Amino acid sequence: MKTYLFPGQGSQKKGMGAGLFDEFPELTKKADKILGYSIKELCLEDPNKQLNKTQFTQPALYVVNALSYQKKLKDGEKEPNYVAGHSLGEYNALQAAGVFSFESGLKLVKKRGELMSKAKNGGMAAILNSSEEQIKEILKDANLDTIDIANLNASSQIVISGLKEDVTNAQPFFEKAGVMFIPLNTSGAFHSRYMKEAADEFEKFLKRKRFYEPKIEVIANITGKPYDHKKVSESLVNQLYNSVRWADGMTYLLEKGEMEFEELGVGEVLTKLTGYIKRDFSEKEKTATEKKTTKKGVKKKEITAVKSTQDSLALVTQWNASNPIGTKVKSDFYDTELETRTEAIILFGHRAAVYMKGYNGYFDLREVTAV
Repeated sequence: MKTYLFPGQGSQKKGMGAGLFDEFPELTKKADKILGYSIKELCLEDPNKQLNKTQFTQPALYVVNALSYQKKLKDGEKEPNYVAGHSLGEYNALQAAGVFSFESGLKLVKKRGELMSKAKNGGMAAILNSSEEQIKEILKDANLDTIDIANLNASSQIVISGLKEDVTNAQPFFEKAGVMFIPLNTSGAFHSRYMKEAADEFEKFLKRKRFYEPKIEVIANITGKPYDHKKVSESLVNQLYNSVRWADGMTYLLEKGEMEFEELGVGEVLTKLTGYIKRDFSEKEKTATEKKTTKKGVKKKEITAVKSTQDSLALVTQWNASNPIGTKVKSDFYDTELETRTEAIILFGHRAAVYMKGYNGYFDLREVTAV
């Protein structure tokens, strides 16, 4: 079985879609007419520095994602068994499944981007190597009930959203708990209660739209389960101000059996996230197997802990053998290189971790790459 994945906002980069616009001139022409500007010029040259502005980013990604899918079909690839998209990318999944046309989807995305761009004074931050429960507890203890959980990307990558001042004030509480807190470069509190006004406006816009039953199963962001084709409009509205449950959706697909994931469009953000989710899924499966085969009197959690510690020790040993203190590394959440300030170590008895210069909190070794 195969699933195509479509990335969302944050994946955009100048030069994306090179070759696709000329290969699909009719669709490119339709996009230009709907948007009122050259999508090819925006994506390849970005002369007016607009590509990172929400009202331009979302249509640009939608078009590049859609043309990437058309390229797959043109090259003779079969339709996948499932499709899924992260936030904005969900529109590409729905379009690929035939819920609406390329043109109708672009009109939806254009309106969505315009409404979301009006949200000001918002902030978001990525929380690494924590859990949803721990994050909620930290926010509760700090009396920061104005912050919502926006994206449940993987067990070790969760994004919070709220007013910029509140998100900024939350940072020391997370760092005190030894959790990595990474402010994101956004102007709006996306996927939070602060998008409700935009969602209400979008709901009015959607009332004039018609949606068709999907010919490919689409995984919904807000449930992590297949779309109810009778509730497409409701789901798209709710998605604006509710959590993206990406990890739940990918876990649902992994439970189907042998699943191949392929990310279309721009970058490898979802490919990396899927790698983390697969790792967690495999560990849970091993735990379940060990529970069945464990001899009487031996606790399941003891076996799991030993295996986890052994894997982490091997990872730490391998890292330290090749990467001394001061090694330059890359992380998914940073555009610039980081530099290690410690050797890799074992934390909490099982976590392979390393610390970076200028940052509180540890980085999981599985989520950084030596340059």
